[in-house]
Amino acid sequence: MGRVELTTFADHHALAKTAAVAWLRQIEATNDPDRSHCVALSGGRIARAFFSLVVAVARAGANPLSRVHFFWADERCVPPEHAESNYRVAREVLFDPLGIPSLQVHRIQGEKPPEAAATQAESEICRIAPLNRRGQPVLDLVFLGMGEDGHVASLFPGEPETVKESTAVYRTVTAPKPPPERITFGYSTIAVAREVWVLVSGTGKESALRDALASEGASPLCRVLRSRERTRIFSDVRA
Repeated sequence: MGRVELTTFADHHALAKTAAVAWLRQIEATNDPDRSHCVALSGGRIARAFFSLVVAVARAGANPLSRVHFFWADERCVPPEHAESNYRVAREVLFDPLGIPSLQVHRIQGEKPPEAAATQAESEICRIAPLNRRGQPVLDLVFLGMGEDGHVASLFPGEPETVKESTAVYRTVTAPKPPPERITFGYSTIAVAREVWVLVSGTGKESALRDALASEGASPLCRVLRSRERTRIFSDVRA
């Protein structure tokens, strides 16, 4: 198990605000106007609150998001205006309020056939983010949520080991919850990111978080933690 920095909060608002402030400060601290900051967003119930607080904090000072390229850790195979689209939430709550240029937003085209959308998304992220020696894009930060079953992005429990070991940057998934067709990062892409921050919020997740933090745990989040030297978890769940 890699090193885990777990910070707990009284409620989702405090969690989202702390993560928002920490992220914007991290971008400012790079102090390199010629370097892009590549980040992958996720959906989930905490995403809307987090995006709203990023906007509030950014408006209160200098807005460092002008250098950020946005990608997604996963997306549902739906059109961009669909209520289940992770992109739609980010556009409405984060991008439009801050006037983020469309050239910096690299959505997964969920309206296309899944395999074609995954291939296009992989090509796009590899064109912009720096690659390691194995051809994996190395993002500055990947945001993840966690479901009641311990899933992260659209990596759900019960996948065969051969699938889990895939080195594809993006791959298609048939999820056990609607909408079933999805596109997700593979474990290897999350493993090589410079930072991974997991925002764990909501009731019914206590058992999944305990499992993830246990060295013998079997959940997707536990696998992520084992694959990395360091991961930050922001949680309002009492594990």
